[in-house]
Amino acid sequence: MKRVLIVFIIFLTGAGIIIYLNLDWQNNRKLPVFQPNDINPELVDSLLHGRGRGINGGDHCISNFELTDQLNQKISKKLLYNKIVVANFFFVSCPSICPKMTQNLLTIHRQYIEDSSLLILSHTVWPEVDQVPLLFSYAEKYDVNHNSWRFLTGKKEELYRLARQDYLAAPDINDPNFQHGSDADFIHTENIVLLDTKQRIRGYYNGTDSLEMDRLLEDIEILKKLNI
Repeated sequence: MKRVLIVFIIFLTGAGIIIYLNLDWQNNRKLPVFQPNDINPELVDSLLHGRGRGINGGDHCISNFELTDQLNQKISKKLLYNKIVVANFFFVSCPSICPKMTQNLLTIHRQYIEDSSLLILSHTVWPEVDQVPLLFSYAEKYDVNHNSWRFLTGKKEELYRLARQDYLAAPDINDPNFQHGSDADFIHTENIVLLDTKQRIRGYYNGTDSLEMDRLLEDIEILKKLNI
């Protein structure tokens, strides 16, 4: 009996040390600031290949844009200031990866629904169809807070530029004869991107994978603690 008790105490001590070390690692884990040359070249626009910094010499970050949300409000980069941003690309009638991504993002959204420091941006990749009324219906279907989760539409060229040159989230087509933003151009990606309050990329996640969503939640908390 005494031997069993000793083994049990040793087990509890070891488990406690493992838990402590894991928590300490989580608390001290740092997130990278992604630059174009940190990313799979297939996801980087040819204009940015080999760049260790952003186009203007600083860290790579999201540039200005003008899109429209589900409430028919004009949205620009100003909305992102002082926000932690979770962004993805989808289309309403997608039968495959998009519903799973939306459900996973809904979990994130509900956890932070009263937190004004977190913003989710879902950009349509089919703006010809996904116009304001349809995006509004889609948002209502998931009962979202319209202020903290924006579904965005606009010019296809602008949306695709953001996906490829800013978020570095979708494969580039390095063909000089290919017309970017044309009817033949179509983006379909499961990538979710995390931005800090300076609009810098801090993480990539597979939006269809629940374990990746757990990692996203952890990384959001890291940014919140650092207040960046």
